[in-house]
This record gives sequence, C-alpha cells and structure tokens, in this order.
Amino acid sequence: MKILITGGAGFIGSAIAKRLMDRGDRVVLVDNFNDYYDLQLKEDRIRKFLKGYRNKRGEDKKGKFTLYRADIRNAARMERIFAKEKPGKVIHLAAMAGVRASLENPVLYADVNVVGTTVMLDVAAKHKIRNFVYASSSSVYGDCAKVPFSEDERADKPVSPYAATKKATELLAYTYYHLYKMPVTALRYFTVYGPWGRPDMGVFKFPERIINGEVIDVYNRGKMERSFTYIDDIASGTIVALDADLDGANVLNIGNDRTVKLMDFIKAVEKTVGAKAKKRMLNMQPGDVVRTSADISKIRALGWAPTTHIEEGIAVFVDWYRAYYGM
Repeated sequence: MKILITGGAGFIGSAIAKRLMDRGDRVVLVDNFNDYYDLQLKEDRIRKFLKGYRNKRGEDKKGKFTLYRADIRNAARMERIFAKEKPGKVIHLAAMAGVRASLENPVLYADVNVVGTTVMLDVAAKHKIRNFVYASSSSVYGDCAKVPFSEDERADKPVSPYAATKKATELLAYTYYHLYKMPVTALRYFTVYGPWGRPDMGVFKFPERIINGEVIDVYNRGKMERSFTYIDDIASGTIVALDADLDGANVLNIGNDRTVKLMDFIKAVEKTVGAKAKKRMLNMQPGDVVRTSADISKIRALGWAPTTHIEEGIAVFVDWYRAYYGM
C-alpha cells in the first residue's frame, strides 16, 4: 500500500510514517516546513526520527518513502504529486495548529486549514482515494458540559478560530463523501505529548522549563483537566482507523480515556525531572477550555485502546529532551 501523509515532518505525521514504513508500507510525505516553530526540529524528525530511510526516495527492506516540500493550498502541485505517486490512501494532518495562535491570526488559520483541506479533498476525490483519514481536534467540543466527550454530541459551538476551522473541515469532508462517495474519517485528537513534540504546546513547555529552572505559566490557576495522550498511542490509533477502511463519513475520538488534572501532570513532571516547578498562576485564557475528556468507545470497537500511563510517557519525553538538547 502507498499512503500519502500531509504534515509528514510534523509531530504526529512523522510518528505515523515511521510505523507504516516499519511494517512495509510505502509512504509519500508532504510538508511545507513552515516556521511556526523551530524548523530544525522538523528537519531532524525526518533526518533522525526516520533514521534508516534516506531523505529522498529512501529505501530499505521494510519500506520506502518520498518527501515533497510543498504547500497543500497549491492545488496544481498537489495534483501533480497525486498523479505521479498514485497513493491508495491519504492521512491528512497538515494544518496551522494551536488554539492561542489562532486568535492572533485567524485568517491564516482559515486559509491553511479550511482552504488547504478543501484542496486535499478535491484532489483525493478526483483520484478515487480509497480512504481519506484526517486530523480534527478535541477542541471542536468547546466547553461541552457533558463528559466524557462523545462523537454523537453536536459540537457546534467552538470557542477559538482553530476549533472552528477543524469543525469546518469535518463538514467539508462529509460533503465530499456525499458527492463522491469517498470514505472519510475525522480523528479528533486529544492533547498529544511525547518525544519530538511541538514546542508551542504546554505539555512540551512544562518539562522544558522545569528542567531549565524557568517559570511555567499555569492557566486557570491549575483547575484544568486533559485527556493527555502519548504520541505512540496516537500513531497506533490513527493506523487502526486507516486500516479499518470505514465506509461513509465517520468521526472518531482518539485520546486517553483517563483524564488527568493539570496539577497532577505538573507533579509527574517534577517527580521525573527531580525539581520543583516555579509556577506563575494565571487566569483562564480566551479560547481555552477547562476540560477535555475522551469517550473512545467507537475506536475501542475497532480494537484500539491507549496503553501508555502518564508517568511512563513523561519519563520518555524527559529522557528524549535531555538527549536532543544535549543536557
């Protein structure tokens, strides 16, 4: 099977690509290497995280991949890549990420996330892709009062531009299924953490700053909960959804079904690092939510469940951080 992954140099995309290649799939990576965060980290994910596979048309006994440095909004370029590579399935992860940054630049978020996804859906439909799996987000639930969050909830009151763009992509995907009968599956990811993560995320900043003896910002004075989900679990869940080849327009939560209080997450980092955090207790930020909580009964029915406990995941992240940054 040849699988095209947008956002292939990203945190989640590179983790999925490695797993697919390890089992023998051919992978086509598309990424525009934007400067939203440290470009070197993205380059190193390709160079080191995917070690054993060369950067251009790398090959070994287990798999093969090709990397295209391209923007998903460029319809002509995407058409050429699809025509040349002829992928059977698509995992569409490329997006402008992050709730807070979307408040500062909502037009860019709408352009990349909504227009870019429309381009991908359109090209994929023309090339009769067997399965279009794409990243949505738990943020679409907004301040949902009913927990855990179920895919059956309306989820039509997003509280940030980022969340609104992700909900818009779900509506677009349904439209393309309705018109062209291309199976589509939205994956609502819940707070992802682990090695090679995104430096803009709190789950990256907390270990980083505690290790470096810097102050961490704790919003809503720590009265928050999240379904923190380790990167390996996210990658394996995505592949389960890809392999399931579900018909129709589907939505699946992928997250840890054990919520963790933010202060407990910080305590786990402190214990692993061996240092106390210097905390700056702040009020709630616009666009943020108090709680995320994943109902994963639908993806459990496909045979997936998270396996990484929070202390285990944090320990691996801290080890990676110290090694990567030479501490």
